[in-house]
Amino acid sequence: MAVLALTVPAWELAVRWLHLRPYILPAPSAIWSAFLDTRGTLPGHTVTTLREAVLGIAYGAAVGVGLATLLATVPFLRRTLYPILVASQTIPMIVLAPILIIWFGFGETPKVVLVALWTFFPVAVAMTDGLLNADRELIDLVRSMGGGRLQVLRIVLVPSALPALFAGLKISATYAVAAAVIAEYMGAQSGLGLYISRSSASFRTDQIFVAIGIIALASMALFATMHLLARIATPWVYANQGR
Repeated sequence: MAVLALTVPAWELAVRWLHLRPYILPAPSAIWSAFLDTRGTLPGHTVTTLREAVLGIAYGAAVGVGLATLLATVPFLRRTLYPILVASQTIPMIVLAPILIIWFGFGETPKVVLVALWTFFPVAVAMTDGLLNADRELIDLVRSMGGGRLQVLRIVLVPSALPALFAGLKISATYAVAAAVIAEYMGAQSGLGLYISRSSASFRTDQIFVAIGIIALASMALFATMHLLARIATPWVYANQGR
C-alpha cells in the first residue's frame, strides 16, 4: 500500500510535467474520470468475463482431474498420453481464440472453452504429480487391510493430491480472467475484452487502464477464492505450516 501511495502521485506529476498525451499515458486522475464515465456499463462487462472465467475453471478442472486420475492409475496411459499432453502446450492459446469463435460463434461458449483449455494443463499436471507422490506405505497399509483400487484412491491418493490440485487451481485462477478477455477481444457481445476493443478503436487509453485494473482485481479475487477453498479442503496443510 505504501508503494501504491507513492506511485500514484509520482505518476500524476510525471504525466503533467512531461506533457504526455492522454492516448500515450493517461494520468491517474484521467483514469479515474474514465471509470466514473463508464461505471454504468462496466458491471455488465465484468460479470460476463467473471462468469466465463469461473465456468472455464470448473470445466477445465473437472477434465484435468479426470485425466490425472487415469494417468496416475494406468501406467500405459501415462506413458502414452503424458507426452502428448505436454506437447499440446506448445500451441499458443491465443491462436485458438479465432478458431473457437469460428466453431462456436460469438457467444459465451468459445470463451469458456478457451479458459477451460488454459486451466486444464496446470490442473492435470499438478494432480497427476500429487497422485503419483502419495505415501507408498499408506497405500500398502490400505491394501493389506483388504482395500481395493477405489479405496486406495479415496482414502490415500485423493487426500494426498489435494494440495497439488489447489496449487494448479491457483495458477489457473491467476490467468483465467486474462484468457477470457483475450477470447472476448477476438469477438464478443459483452465482456471486458469487448470494452478494451472498443476503447482501443477510439484511442481511449484511459478506459483501457480502467479495464486493466478491473482484470487485476478480478484475478486477485479468484486467486483468493482458491486459496480460501484450499484452506477449507486441506486444513492439515496450513496447520502444519503454522498459518
